[in-house]
Amino acid sequence: MSLRVLVADDQEIVRTGLAMILGAQEGIEVVATAVDGQDAVEQARALRPDVCLLDIRMPRLNGIEATRALAGPDVPDPMAVVVVTTFDLDEYVYGALLAGARGFLLKDCGPELLTHAVRAAADGGSLIAPSVTTRLLRTYADRDAPSQPTSPLTEREEQVLVAVARGLTNHEVAAELYISLSTVKTHLGALMMKLGARNRVELALWAYQTRRLD
Repeated sequence: MSLRVLVADDQEIVRTGLAMILGAQEGIEVVATAVDGQDAVEQARALRPDVCLLDIRMPRLNGIEATRALAGPDVPDPMAVVVVTTFDLDEYVYGALLAGARGFLLKDCGPELLTHAVRAAADGGSLIAPSVTTRLLRTYADRDAPSQPTSPLTEREEQVLVAVARGLTNHEVAAELYISLSTVKTHLGALMMKLGARNRVELALWAYQTRRLD
């Protein structure tokens, strides 16, 4: 079945362009477009797309507010959200991720990275534009004290955690550690439970906070 995507951007030319790029990809269907954040939230709740692609700066509700409404920590059935913006500003990235976004991209990222981010979000993963990933994690690693795990991490969980923090996909982690894909997912589930993390980005941030890698 095709991945169902909602695209929200207040600029018609950008909204149309993003929808055309994604709609041209095999296995992806753009089921709706929205002109602002409130429109995006209403349509997303009605249609339940697999991924919501939201601009950060929109009228009525901005992308961070819309993300929080659709994927925030208080949402009982959160959706997958990827945020896109023209502005490479740390506060936007951090705000979007805290609101529950699974990805953050700049609008000039290109069709390949855009498609990869949408597929990763639908698969439960995360993707942040490479230009901001390392700087983001290093900037905010010292901002808050890291939470303590509910129980000690196993040696294999430590290995998976570091691999995820380095930006490896599930398939790449499996290949590097010589374990099955299902085993990787099992370890990721255990890590999220122990660390109280909602996604891979929060796992990576915790790894930086605890100096698992530089």
